[in-house]
Amino acid sequence: MVLLLGCSRHPALTAKIDALSKLRGELDYLLSDPAFAIAHWGVAIKSLKTGEFLYLRNENKGFMPASNMKLFTTASALLKCGAEYQFTTRLYYRGTLSANGVLDGDLIIKGVGDPTLTGRYAEGNPTKVFEDWADSLAAKNVKQVNGKIIGDDTYFTDEGMGAGWSWDYESDYYAAQVSALSFNDNCMDIFFTPGDSLDKLSTFRLLPNGQYVSVLNQVVTADKVQGTDIRYHRARGGNKVVCDGTIFVGEKEKHDWFAVDNPTLFAASAFKDVLTDKNIAVTGEAADLDDLESYQYADDSVHVLASHTSPHLREIVTTINKVSQNLYAELLLRVVGKEYGGEGSASMGAEVEKNLFTVMGIDPAQIDIVDGSGLSRLNLVTPMSVVKLLSYLRQQPVGKFFYDSLPIAGVDGTIKARMIGTAAQGNVRAKTGYVDKARALSGYVTTLDGEELAFSMIVNNYLVPTGLANQIQDAICERLANFAR
Repeated sequence: MVLLLGCSRHPALTAKIDALSKLRGELDYLLSDPAFAIAHWGVAIKSLKTGEFLYLRNENKGFMPASNMKLFTTASALLKCGAEYQFTTRLYYRGTLSANGVLDGDLIIKGVGDPTLTGRYAEGNPTKVFEDWADSLAAKNVKQVNGKIIGDDTYFTDEGMGAGWSWDYESDYYAAQVSALSFNDNCMDIFFTPGDSLDKLSTFRLLPNGQYVSVLNQVVTADKVQGTDIRYHRARGGNKVVCDGTIFVGEKEKHDWFAVDNPTLFAASAFKDVLTDKNIAVTGEAADLDDLESYQYADDSVHVLASHTSPHLREIVTTINKVSQNLYAELLLRVVGKEYGGEGSASMGAEVEKNLFTVMGIDPAQIDIVDGSGLSRLNLVTPMSVVKLLSYLRQQPVGKFFYDSLPIAGVDGTIKARMIGTAAQGNVRAKTGYVDKARALSGYVTTLDGEELAFSMIVNNYLVPTGLANQIQDAICERLANFAR
């Protein structure tokens, strides 16, 4: 009774309570959509101004986060390594380099988890770093290498793929194999051109050029109704790829990707091809160090010929979160494990991360991290843990880079086409997540009053089209952006 009388004397307070009650009722209604009757929603929405939770629903239950796992991975990397961190990948030679330009010995590329040996940071030219290295060798008068080109990926343990990844992902770019020596996102670029009439076989070209993969092309030219639908089938443990499906006759060129087997050898082979193209003869084969029995070398037995320094971590984190780049997240998880736990493995990276999360108020026993990207269905987090992470990051010096890395509704990244024409457009900054039957959206939104909120919305175990989950998440974001006390 006292509370009611107090409220009656304070109309502003009554209005605030009524506004919040109305918001909660609207969110209850949206999240009770019968299309999701067998599904589970987990939601946490917190005011970063007052610390108050505006809405909670199954906030401490475990959910598959899908790519929301990248929030944990990128936050941990920024906090541990710093926004200005850079990778340095070195090219060594082992042997003797004569005055007449002959290297009697091997060239060794030492990988350290750098994801940027790719065209993404070189105006679309995936071999730019290797070309620069070849030019550096030519400037040192190197004309011939009497030895092997060896890729060294021993900075990480030999895992290849994340725990719980599905076997049928293996050919797809988003499940590219993990290696401390990664090149071109550990994928082959392929460009299809339709035939000049329906049912004609398409033509294709590969980037980078070379003989690392063999392709059986069965993609045929189709009408607009069939459209473009290309599939890739690569047998486990090899690089023979069958491409089938259709390409629309009106396509000028379709750019696509498929994952290769043994990215370490892929990198070494690509560098050998570049050397050959630059008229530097190589008598030995490209090789993965793991496949060379008893081959070892110490730092004092090799000499640096060239090196590559990556962009800063803040730029790499932006790539990860804006486009949801799985491989880069996997590399960062293992780098954190190597640098701060002594082992470049997913499990060590997860252990380091969990120790870090305790300072955020996250109970490590309430989350399970098995990979860095969220591709595995074995990951489990709570919406509350996501919001605690988001809240903590906003208070840290690196929090600006983390915030800037997130997709902006209706503007860029994975929510470029969402919330357009609403108050959430240009306002919401959030990371999406998707694996089959799991959809997530977590990030930040500013209300009509200028109050910043951190939110996490995850739904698991639904059987309806994912677009319906998007609609509910978008409607909630719009409602939050329009909320006023």
